[in-house]
Amino acid sequence: MATAPAPANLPLFYQDLVPLSSVDHADFRARPLDKADFLVNQHAVPLTSDEFVSACRFYPIVFSAGENPVPLALMGLNEGVNIFVDDEGKLINPVYVPAYVRRYPFLLAKLQPNSEELSLCFDPTSGAIGKFDEGDILFENGQPAEPVQAVLEFCKNFEEAGQRTGLFMEELKKADLLMDGEVSIQQEGNDKPFIYRGFQMVDENKLRELRGDVLRKLTQNGILALIFAHLFSLQIMREVFADQVKAGKVPELLPIAAI
Repeated sequence: MATAPAPANLPLFYQDLVPLSSVDHADFRARPLDKADFLVNQHAVPLTSDEFVSACRFYPIVFSAGENPVPLALMGLNEGVNIFVDDEGKLINPVYVPAYVRRYPFLLAKLQPNSEELSLCFDPTSGAIGKFDEGDILFENGQPAEPVQAVLEFCKNFEEAGQRTGLFMEELKKADLLMDGEVSIQQEGNDKPFIYRGFQMVDENKLRELRGDVLRKLTQNGILALIFAHLFSLQIMREVFADQVKAGKVPELLPIAAI
């Protein structure tokens, strides 16, 4: 089932979180990851509404099941399947990489539950940050170096995009446009189709029946364009399924599956 990452635990991908400190990490460096092994078995990645137009060319965009849905980019249709990376986590073909992935191993997080202040943290298990001989320095004279400032700016922008995504989802729910999704894909040589459920999508019938004033509002605030990006992207599900078939990653005896 396509469900949002559990907020009670660490976010998706993160094994641990440590606040970045000019004292504790004064001599640490950051080096780029040449692979994303954390993506190998991950079939759905959170997506912000800001990314819909860029992402809809490569991934089906759906919404998670439940009362508080979030947008997801599907990198596979079955649990544990990602057809966009190889077994080492390297991209197979050039595609748009969701900001949630590009943000790793950094993250803005609350250190105190009663405070709204966010601090820049990182996952120490990522292998990207440590006492290396090579890589970008993180601090100069006790102050954040340019790479840290760039990461901080990226994470701030991501948080702001997350807030806009929340407003986008509120508008979809307010207009009652979401419905339980179902996609049926007929595989050649198979009598029964593969049916995928466990996600939400925009109901095109309800979209066509919207009152003029509601439709005008969705057009003016840019939400209608995002809805169309989501709907157009659903056609890619069949391409993803075909790639899974080529890779031998479609369950032979499970014609019904939850995304």
